[in-house]
Amino acid sequence: MKNKKANLDMKQYGMFIALIVIYLIFALLTGGKNLTPMNINNLVMQNGYVVILAIGMLLCVLTGNVDLGVGSVVALCGATAGIMMMDYKMNMWVAIFAALAIGLLVGMFAGFFIAYLSIPPFVVTLATMLMGRGLTYTLLQAQTKGPLPTSYNFIGAGFLPTYKIYFGDGILDLVSIGVAIIASVALIWTELNGIKTKKKYNFALAPTWQTVLKLAIMLFIIWFFFYKLARYNGLPFVLLIMVILIGIYAFVTTKTVAGRQIYALGGNRKAANLSGIDTNKVFFWVYTNMGVLSAIAGIVLSARNGSSTPKAGDGFEMDAIASCYIGGAAVAGGSGTILGAVVGAFVMGILNNGMSLFGWSTDIQKIVKGAVLLGAVTVDVLSKRKKN
Repeated sequence: MKNKKANLDMKQYGMFIALIVIYLIFALLTGGKNLTPMNINNLVMQNGYVVILAIGMLLCVLTGNVDLGVGSVVALCGATAGIMMMDYKMNMWVAIFAALAIGLLVGMFAGFFIAYLSIPPFVVTLATMLMGRGLTYTLLQAQTKGPLPTSYNFIGAGFLPTYKIYFGDGILDLVSIGVAIIASVALIWTELNGIKTKKKYNFALAPTWQTVLKLAIMLFIIWFFFYKLARYNGLPFVLLIMVILIGIYAFVTTKTVAGRQIYALGGNRKAANLSGIDTNKVFFWVYTNMGVLSAIAGIVLSARNGSSTPKAGDGFEMDAIASCYIGGAAVAGGSGTILGAVVGAFVMGILNNGMSLFGWSTDIQKIVKGAVLLGAVTVDVLSKRKKN
């Protein structure tokens, strides 16, 4: 029996094209300032916390809700780590553990009210946003704690070991190039293995030219990204944290029962309950998980800044939510991917970075980001309406 043909999911892969287009537009507007190796490095370091938050926020979005408290939890956990190290002279690892514990407790607090008392997530997370910010100002007494130890700063501003050689008019890190080769081989192998599986079960296949185009775009992004890092200081440590989290949560959402339960809950909670899924338990662990990831983001941010500040994390919840929707997550829940949220986070990062380099004020930047978010959600709503 002949295999059917299917078109690629443009909602999923169209974001990669949008990412490149937006980046090239700002390359033209800024005269290539955003193409420099140093700027690519800054793009990774400045958006590491957004990617981490977007990963956790996607799980909330999949349930049809959001978490408004993540920015305040980021500040609270960063403040906890700073106070432990600066005021109490605690070991770095003790401070990190304390920050993670605070994030866990805040997540469990929100999860309890949402899951077992049936308080709307919007109200609960709005409360944690206000209480978290208030606690942060109280703990820090409206002061900045720093400078934090160099070993702690490495988490947000350090680099993995490098092996540099002279190349052209500068240096080249062979470790970064090696990682690019491994990522390219893994991408091609995954694609070929997927095609083989589809053929085996006679599933619909995308036209060859679409598959080749998709691979070409993704390989271009991989090699451009890692080559630029190789020309600077190599791979940032925060990139390793991001890759590990992306891998773990991509596996959880696609290959585990817990992950499929989140999609089922977001698609139709009543049907999920009738099928035997404990939706209260799902809500509880999703928001508890968001608290832990907020703590990790708080650690990364305070480590990069070298200090803990009361206003840290201000507005981060909006960047995380926007990343999920721009990355293709459905407004009503039940649809979205970790990769999409990550791409959405980098779209937000490229917008912030490009507009700053071009010299636009923060007021204009907010207008542009709001318009992009509204456009992404409008496309999602209209596409669903057209299908119906």
